[in-house]
Amino acid sequence: MSYQPFRGGRAPLDYCPCHYFGSKLTFRGPKRQLHGDYVVFLGGTETYGKFIRAPFAAMVEKRLGVACVNLGWPNAGLDVLLNDPAMSKARADAAAVVLQLPGAQNMSNRFYTVHQRRNDRFLTATDALRRLFPDVDFTEFHFTRHMLRRLQGVSPERFDLVREELRAVWVERIGKLLAGDGPPVVALWFAARRPGHGCDGADLAQDPAFVTRRMLEAVRGRAVQVVEVTASATALKTGTSGMVFSSAEAPAANELLGPAAHAEAAMALVPALRGVMVTK
Repeated sequence: MSYQPFRGGRAPLDYCPCHYFGSKLTFRGPKRQLHGDYVVFLGGTETYGKFIRAPFAAMVEKRLGVACVNLGWPNAGLDVLLNDPAMSKARADAAAVVLQLPGAQNMSNRFYTVHQRRNDRFLTATDALRRLFPDVDFTEFHFTRHMLRRLQGVSPERFDLVREELRAVWVERIGKLLAGDGPPVVALWFAARRPGHGCDGADLAQDPAFVTRRMLEAVRGRAVQVVEVTASATALKTGTSGMVFSSAEAPAANELLGPAAHAEAAMALVPALRGVMVTK
């Protein structure tokens, strides 16, 4: 096994892995007790804080003075956010929930299915997708990103039908996630782009993929508040400064928002949460 030195001689980042009730997922710790007043953070790679010493959930905890339970899961789509038992249980008893809005590519739909926990893993194409793209061999794909990129390259016109399906399913499942009489949910837009800008391509470099302003407005009608954080030019300019990763992980780190952007998200979330938390 080859050794990949970490930047600046740093040791690998300790994510303090932990488990919560009934889930097969390994979440980022330190583990928090799910009683009393606490805020649950649901989302994907950014919420988890890949390569980040203190992701925005940890920053909010420090500033808010309330326990923040980080249930971010790398590459999470709406399927795992809806169906994971630990997320459901923790969400039900929380004083508030922060939902980092995911992209629309990593979820099962009428064209393809994804792994129930690792939602970025492509499993099978449905008959509908095979009929739409008879010129594509779907056995070569393992990830949704790779498949969608290929489909747009084969036929942008046919790909539009897939993208519109994903957008419609996203709105429907967001509605299910936000339905009911649970704790207040603050929806978080956290990205390098503004909502509706640069969301039509298939390279999926600009998350949350395919999510438009219209889709965000659908969320606004169900969440108690929508917090929009588009990383500033200053934050983007810092790049990977302050992140912890090996040389082999550098390409992945370059695709993520850094500590400066996480600080901007935390600053926007703290006043929003103070205004909506239901304390016991």
